[in-house]
Amino acid sequence: MLPINRRAMPESRKPASPPGFDADVLGRIAAALERLSPPAPGPLDFAAAEAFVWYPASTRLAPVARVNRVDMSLLKGIDRMRDILVENTERFARGLPANNALLWGARGMGKSSLVKAVHAGVNAGLGAKAGTLKLIEIHREDIESLPELMTRLRGTPFRFIVFCDDLSFDAEDTTYKSLKAVLEGGIEGRPDNVILYATSNRRHLMSRDMMENERSTAINPGEAVEEKVSLSDRFGLWLGFHRCSQDEYLAMVAGYVDHFHIPVDADALRADALEWATTRGSRSGRVAWQFVQDLAGRKGVRLSD
Repeated sequence: MLPINRRAMPESRKPASPPGFDADVLGRIAAALERLSPPAPGPLDFAAAEAFVWYPASTRLAPVARVNRVDMSLLKGIDRMRDILVENTERFARGLPANNALLWGARGMGKSSLVKAVHAGVNAGLGAKAGTLKLIEIHREDIESLPELMTRLRGTPFRFIVFCDDLSFDAEDTTYKSLKAVLEGGIEGRPDNVILYATSNRRHLMSRDMMENERSTAINPGEAVEEKVSLSDRFGLWLGFHRCSQDEYLAMVAGYVDHFHIPVDADALRADALEWATTRGSRSGRVAWQFVQDLAGRKGVRLSD
């Protein structure tokens, strides 16, 4: 069979362009798509701030100009948990072995406030290295992007507390597997310069009703919830926060009043604070702060340092 000489092929027999083909139009479309696509994330200046928020949709770490936190001295009734978390964080900041921490328990008892206060306190105590410990907040719904965040943090000269507030999982939620891999089981593991702190109202990060339902419907009840319960086991520190007593609640109120110099009679303060807690049906650090905000407003005092 003789080879076909394509150069000698008549113009009429060469393949025609598809109907409606316009190279200029396609070129303009390609250029427009390139303009719409987000640029690759560039190197981040971690020295720009002490805290950042992770936005996985744009693979962006947004610096936080001013962190919403309270002074550690104002956190009352949680001395033991405070001391343990401070010691763990100080070891991590110095490059020594430290554990991931799960702060669980009663609502409004200062779990997230403690994480932010400890970060500020330890950072300030690093001397010449002050500011090298960064706090990065990841939202609960973005947990699945943790491996991508770890990749961005790995190998940088800074140390990072990755913080997730109000962490919990529902029955059909499988995003916990990303967190589980980062904590212990991934092939790369957690970077040496990253530690994870999480807060939750649930000790095992899942509701009791959900655990009981899985046990009752499983072929092997002992293994039904093991996979999800093992997630909380991978936090080396479990710090439990329990409802405060009346004396602890009043101490929280008094601490805020003294700190912000709110003029009020001691007996009137006690009566008003107890009435406020009674109307809300609970006592906690959050309730104490809400009362102090109301009191300061009535007294014309601004709550700013």
